[in-house]
Amino acid sequence: MSREVFLLPDVGEGLVEAEIVGWKVAVGDTVALNQPLVDVETAKATVELPSPFAGTVVELHHAVGDVVEVHKPLVTIETAASAPAAPAAAPAAEPIEKTREAVLVGYGVGDEGAATRTRRRRGAPAPVATAPVAPAPVAASGAPALAPRSTPPVRLYAKQHGIDLAGVRGTGRDGLITRADVEALLAGAPTPAPSRPPVTGPETSTRFVGHDLAPWSSGPEVERIPVRGVLRSMAEAMTQSAFSAPHAAVWVRLDATRTMELLASLKERPALAGVRLSPLAIVAMAVCDAARHFPGVNSSFDADKGEVVVRRVVNLGIAADTPRGLIVPNVKGADRLDLVGMARALNALVDTARAGTTAPNDMLGTTITITNVGPFNVDAAVPILPPGTGAIVAVGRVAPAPWVVDGAVVVRQVTELAMSFDHRQVDGALASRVLRHIADYLEDPGPRLIAG
Repeated sequence: MSREVFLLPDVGEGLVEAEIVGWKVAVGDTVALNQPLVDVETAKATVELPSPFAGTVVELHHAVGDVVEVHKPLVTIETAASAPAAPAAAPAAEPIEKTREAVLVGYGVGDEGAATRTRRRRGAPAPVATAPVAPAPVAASGAPALAPRSTPPVRLYAKQHGIDLAGVRGTGRDGLITRADVEALLAGAPTPAPSRPPVTGPETSTRFVGHDLAPWSSGPEVERIPVRGVLRSMAEAMTQSAFSAPHAAVWVRLDATRTMELLASLKERPALAGVRLSPLAIVAMAVCDAARHFPGVNSSFDADKGEVVVRRVVNLGIAADTPRGLIVPNVKGADRLDLVGMARALNALVDTARAGTTAPNDMLGTTITITNVGPFNVDAAVPILPPGTGAIVAVGRVAPAPWVVDGAVVVRQVTELAMSFDHRQVDGALASRVLRHIADYLEDPGPRLIAG
């Protein structure tokens, strides 16, 4: 018999830590080779880690909600015989510098471009486990019990003060345990009493940078959220973008009536009954067509080598609103798709992102991005440029508005586009031509879709 320690592997290029989302095994369970052990969440995606050993689980080194550094112990498994070493226990390599490219709100992850540099050591020898961390609670069935509904900051706060959340009744939305609930227990009160009037109105949301905040009426007056995961990546990328790339923007208002009429007619075709067509699909086709006509917009600025990198393949980043926050995976080779293929690719991309199963590779290599604020009933936005790309297009809502046609004022379906661009390699003339091309495409998409 031997005991093998499974270390947290590098689940994505440049990532240095991950949060334990949920254990799939408990102490005493027998596991097979490649059996799923745990779900971990990184700045890029939620990943399921399989077991590199077959045997019996003897120790879980971390609880749900803990943040674990890469190459630190996750679980110890007792095996019947010596097993191959875990992937993280390879011979030590020389320190290497990798480009950590972060997720930007409304954007994606670039593949080149100067990003935050993170120095790490691959394949460091396996550390010896020290004081064990209490394993996750185990239900009567032998499977790990579900962790109480709360946020990582609240779980950490409770843990620091010796509070077991298993018996706490949350006062937040849908029973969420808030920091105020923990503070009430520490003060000896049963539950915190709301001290502020409730929020009223047609729509409210307590989702913020991947966290479920307590409602306005029951949450603490001051709340601190650890900057990690998607939030840290967003902050790093936005700061790096703002101070490294000179931003400029152009915008245009256009008549999208023919686009909406085309979509309505396509939805009536029986052959397309299973295809979810949306204005975003046609916008995506328009952006790809503009890149084919003006390749310079599908570029990035390599400051280290003193070069502008122009690509003749479009990896189209699409913003997706997910429970973890806004992430942007991309459609690889989007310029080679027809409208139906584009619609299916976009739907699959967004569905996967919202399910939390986007692979890190799906967010690498973005060349140009679309962020759609229309679903939020917003007319326009001027987005920040993602690092490693030359342009990002923001699409506003499509809504009825007065429009002049042949000298007469009529009601048309109108929308606004804005494009931010890197002024180091894309000048105002090129940006204006690109955005005008996209607008012309949306004003009469039929002939262009047929020609494409």
